[in-house]
Amino acid sequence: MSVFAPPPFDHPPRPLAQRIGAIAWPSFFAACVASMVFFAFVDPLDLRDITFPDVDISRSMGYTIAFFMFWLATASSSLFTWLLLRPASRFNRALPPE
Repeated sequence: MSVFAPPPFDHPPRPLAQRIGAIAWPSFFAACVASMVFFAFVDPLDLRDITFPDVDISRSMGYTIAFFMFWLATASSSLFTWLLLRPASRFNRALPPE
């Protein structure tokens, strides 16, 4: 039976505020850019008339809803990237001796 040696160096876990900021800030920036590009070509009132004609949504409410939808999509992308980039040494520990 072989025992694996622990890695020589493991980065310490980041503070929670830094982890949230690393996900929220880039996704916020990407949502801003996506909203600007999308609404350069699409009017929220035309989009409302196509999708929900019976719902009374103002132009500014359309901008707001779309921005938060873009932010949710880009935040989930950032979160997934963060999950994939976590160091494997935190999860691939040697089994305790029996």
